[in-house]
Amino acid sequence: MSDLVFGKDVVVKSNKRDRYGRLVGKVLVAVPYCAVSTCPKTLDAGLAQITAGMAWWYRQYAREQSAEDASTYEVAEQAARDRRVGLWRDAHPVAPWDWRRAARP
Repeated sequence: MSDLVFGKDVVVKSNKRDRYGRLVGKVLVAVPYCAVSTCPKTLDAGLAQITAGMAWWYRQYAREQSAEDASTYEVAEQAARDRRVGLWRDAHPVAPWDWRRAARP
């Protein structure tokens, strides 16, 4: 994620805040191969992470996404699983929410 957004101009598309007051939404950035500062910010950084197998799609919040986004994220995660990239290289990856639940005393 840092490689995609650190030090770059981004657009955050959000229409809500979570219970801690943080914005919830999509972070859009220019595609990495664009060399000028005027490139449109069209790359969804979260979706890029899911596509690369570096993040999970959190299905619990799918109902808060547009139907198009939920479908796109679901397909991207399944494609990453099928290609066995990133965290999907592990035969039995543990979802972060399951790991946190197991780590509680």
